[in-house]
Amino acid sequence: MKDQKGSGRRGGARRTKPESKSFVPKKKISRRTLSQKSSEYPENPKKTKRHKPSYSLKRKLSPKLKPLADSNAPMRLNRFVAQAGICSRREADVLIAAGVVSVNGEVITEMGYRVSLTDKVQVEGDTIKAETKRYILLNKPKNFLATAEDHRGRRTVMQLIKGACQERVYPVGRLDKETTGLLLLTNDGEMAKRLSNPKTGVRNLYQASIYEKVKNEHLLAMLEGFVLDEKFVRVDKASYVNEDPRQIGIEIHSSRNRIVRRIFEHFGYRVTKLDRVVFCCLTKKNVPRGDWRHVTEQELNILRMTT
Repeated sequence: MKDQKGSGRRGGARRTKPESKSFVPKKKISRRTLSQKSSEYPENPKKTKRHKPSYSLKRKLSPKLKPLADSNAPMRLNRFVAQAGICSRREADVLIAAGVVSVNGEVITEMGYRVSLTDKVQVEGDTIKAETKRYILLNKPKNFLATAEDHRGRRTVMQLIKGACQERVYPVGRLDKETTGLLLLTNDGEMAKRLSNPKTGVRNLYQASIYEKVKNEHLLAMLEGFVLDEKFVRVDKASYVNEDPRQIGIEIHSSRNRIVRRIFEHFGYRVTKLDRVVFCCLTKKNVPRGDWRHVTEQELNILRMTT
């Protein structure tokens, strides 16, 4: 019987082939070795960072603020006293703690006590009343100042809303004499402050009529951003209206004075007419030039959430 090398008999050890190398046991790999290999050959190599411009193409979103509460809903007693014009909220807390504030004939010293506009509130025996908050949307015509009064006797927007409400309201934000369009007036100081705050970033949409034809490259420059009066400025949207290079629709969230006119002047254009067609969630629908209307409750809810 022939001797068979490396035969597969049971119980017999397998032998390596003569031409193959001698058997070498596998080397144990320690954790340390693995960590070294992983550092030398990372599984997910980091991508090289590309150069980024000094500004972002998207507008930086400001941190979200808490939505404003309904100014005509039940409120804390100190806020009610402050809205009546007696003092600040902190000073109202002192008056409440001193026991000089009563509600419906009962002295209140509890901090956080809530009252409604129909409650009878007295401070040191004198009845006070918080004003009902009013919100009026005006479609401002040309040659009217967006201010409560003018010492030179020029026409103001207050003449256009005469009789709209008994409460004294004030314009929110800036709209120069030559500019037409939407203007909000209110006696809600908290909302007016939020809407006027540049960090809030309220949407403003304008339609500008330009004397010269606006070049497309200048619209792109407005979208990319540039330095104006040592401050960086950028528009959110800019395009031709009905493909007319003399009619430009421009959306911006900046509240700087005469910002739209100054942007076009920067590129050598003359603005012949400027009309604000959208302010935050408010539009000119059903509001002819020179007319006004009260802001609806639905619009107020959106304004409170926006600001």
